[in-house]
Amino acid sequence: MARNTANKQTPHTPTGMSARPTNTEPVNSAPRNSPTHEQVARRAYEIFLARGSTPGNSEQDWFQAERELRLGRQ
Repeated sequence: MARNTANKQTPHTPTGMSARPTNTEPVNSAPRNSPTHEQVARRAYEIFLARGSTPGNSEQDWFQAERELRLGRQ
């Protein structure tokens, strides 16, 4: 006995809709002018060193690095 699977719909796919997304852009793509993780980490470390290497401000250093890199400043 042969199974007919040619027109079978999956339970989660409404009739007439494609199971694949039509957008070809990657889902987790960052904006074009957004700095990479490595760039932000490097700049945050430079800010840390410029502060005299005192601990306790890593989040502020990170946010400052992101802001500077997005604006094209260093």
